[in-house]
Amino acid sequence: MRIIDHRIAGHSGGAGGRQSDVFDPNTGEVQAKVNLGTQADLEAAIAKAQEVQPKWAATNPQRRSRVMFKFKQLLEDNMQELAELLASEHGKVVDDAKGDVQRGLEVIEFAAGIPHAQKGEYTYGAGPGIDVYSMRQPLGIGAGITPFNFPAMIPMWMFGMAIACGNAFILKPSERDPSVPNRLAELFLEAGAPEGLLQVVHGDKEMVDAILDHPAIAAVSFVGSSDIAHYVYNRGVAAGKRVQAMGGAKNHGIIMPDADMDQAVNDLIGAAYGSAGERCMALPVVVPVGEKTAEELRERLIKAVNALRPGVSTDPDAQYGPVVTAQHKQKIENWIQTGVDEGAELVIDGRGFKLQGHENGFFVGPSLFDHVTPEMESYKEEIFGPVLQMVRANSFEEALELPSKHQYGNGVAIFTRNGHAAREFAQRVNVGMVGINVPIPVPVSYHSFGGWKRSGFGDHDQYGMEGLRFWTKVKKVTQRWPDGGASGDSAFVIPTMG
Repeated sequence: MRIIDHRIAGHSGGAGGRQSDVFDPNTGEVQAKVNLGTQADLEAAIAKAQEVQPKWAATNPQRRSRVMFKFKQLLEDNMQELAELLASEHGKVVDDAKGDVQRGLEVIEFAAGIPHAQKGEYTYGAGPGIDVYSMRQPLGIGAGITPFNFPAMIPMWMFGMAIACGNAFILKPSERDPSVPNRLAELFLEAGAPEGLLQVVHGDKEMVDAILDHPAIAAVSFVGSSDIAHYVYNRGVAAGKRVQAMGGAKNHGIIMPDADMDQAVNDLIGAAYGSAGERCMALPVVVPVGEKTAEELRERLIKAVNALRPGVSTDPDAQYGPVVTAQHKQKIENWIQTGVDEGAELVIDGRGFKLQGHENGFFVGPSLFDHVTPEMESYKEEIFGPVLQMVRANSFEEALELPSKHQYGNGVAIFTRNGHAAREFAQRVNVGMVGINVPIPVPVSYHSFGGWKRSGFGDHDQYGMEGLRFWTKVKKVTQRWPDGGASGDSAFVIPTMG
């Protein structure tokens, strides 16, 4: 049995003796075991990070940038290997896994521009003979706690910016699919990063709490469910850390009567069922405006959903693969039953789906609900599976209100040909990321990612300039060089520049 260990410089983990199973979601079989770390493992990683970080912070930004460029090249060179490894533990199809790596790689591209991005500000002559300038300096040691659904992209969102800014980084990935994060750390070392700059510790809640409580870790970035995000934020802040914690989502797609229905249905199918719905930016709720729109959409969706082809992650014709664990499969199917019990119409039932030759795999067929209402728990909560819910709205205002009042505020999309409606919607909707005829509005790497309400805790978003701000602190310097003349009398009032 393959054992997946930590990537800690000069330290062998596993002393705690606890392990967790890593499954092949396609077969349901255990393919490896991952060592769950202890406080001692974290201490070893922190000791090495403390040793290497000051020298890395003192390295000029051009040299840090060159490591990022080399790492980007290695990601491209090893794309197929990374995607296949990712798919084997997560279950998403290989092409989707390549997208996972690619979106992380794009943040590394942005991080390679750190010499420009990390520049401070300067004012010459702010007062008589006085200049004022600022500099962005690293925090020291940062940590990332990442989810199972994007084992390549989300770690790179975090450590790419953190390390480029001069920090050392400790990554605690999901124990469900831990191999890709380890491989990323190996490639980062190959790119020329010093040993100990990027380290990987595996674990469960015990390791999470150790990270949140450790005084040497200055900042923590988290992505996961909202309840855990809230916990991470509160505990980390109480320990004096800077924390960004991204939570769950229930993203809505508003279909206006004038929408291009062919485009809308095609986009909805990919956004709702791609990666088996295991995306925080999936589109699991569709809101047609008006009965005519709803009936046409329903008819088209039934045809499109019935044509979907789930399959093993290595099948090039499969549109999505299995979910990550048997427990998650059961959770999704329980939510489907909850929707039925609450009175929603289950138009297509994906429960009980079996793939020939892979009957023990963690597959869930596509499900479609109609006549879902905002009072239903299955609408209020994140299902995180291949389930699309239709909530009918009578007007634009009613459609606007649904995502605006929902407890989550991660993403939303509107499909329309009307520029005024789109502009009005984008300005008024109470959600952090908006797509206009774009079903999954994840911003490009030089902008930033982050939701509102219970989808995001903390003041800074992921990557882009927001990532730079999160992983640095600003030092402000006011300077005056004496000209050799008399210094004058002492001043006992606050200095001004007038």
